Amino acid sequence: MTETTERVAAACPSCSPDVETVHEVLKPGGQTTVRCTECGHVHKTRIEEPETTDTGVVVSQDGESFSAREEVPVGEELAVGEEFVLETEEAIMVVRITSLELDGDRRVEEATAEDVETIWTRAVDNVTVKVTLHPKEGSYDDSRSIKVDVPGDYEFVVGETAELGDEEFAVDGILVADDAVGYDIDKLDRDGDDLVAKDVKRVYGTDKSSSAWSAW
Repeated sequence: MTETTERVAAACPSCSPDVETVHEVLKPGGQTTVRCTECGHVHKTRIEEPETTDTGVVVSQDGESFSAREEVPVGEELAVGEEFVLETEEAIMVVRITSLELDGDRRVEEATAEDVETIWTRAVDNVTVKVTLHPKEGSYDDSRSIKVDVPGDYEFVVGETAELGDEEFAVDGILVADDAVGYDIDKLDRDGDDLVAKDVKRVYGTDKSSSAWSAW
C-alpha cells in the first residue's frame, strides 16, 4: 500500500520567501525537512502544530454505534453536515456530523470545537440504503423493502436502472437524508435527478429482478 506524502504550507526561501506554498514533508521533527512543490528546493523549517481539544465522537453505522476520540483544532467551527476522516484502532472512515452536543446535553447544529463535548456522526464512506420496490405488475400493497450496501459516492439516478447484487430495479424517486447539505427539497422524482448514496434517506423503485415475485 502506497503511503500518502504529508503536505504542509510553508514559505520557500528559494522561490517564495513571503508567501506560503505547498511543501512535501521529507523528515518530520522540530526542524522539519521539506521540499517545495513549486521549485523543488529542499530546506528545513519549523511547523507549528495547532492547539487541539480532545473530543468524544459517536459513530452510527448499520444500525449500531460506537465511541471514539478525535483531536480537533481549537477555534475550528463545526457544523451539522460536515464530513471528516476519523481514525480509530479498528478502521479509518469518513463520517458526517449529525449533531453537536454541548455541556448539559444541549444539541446544536453549529459550535466552536472547544465548546463541543460530543460529536454525533454517521459513517458515509460505505452506507446501507433502504429501498422500497413495487412489482412491475400488481398492487402497490405488494411492495417489498430491501437494503443495499454501496459506497457512499454511489449515484442513484431517477429513471435509470440500478443493478446491485441480485437486485435490479428502476429508480422512481429518492428521499433526501435529513443531514444532506445543499438541498431545498425532500424528494427527487424527475428523470435525471441524481443523489449519492450517503445523501439518500430512501429509494423508491420498480422491481425488475427476474425472481423477485416468483412466489406468486
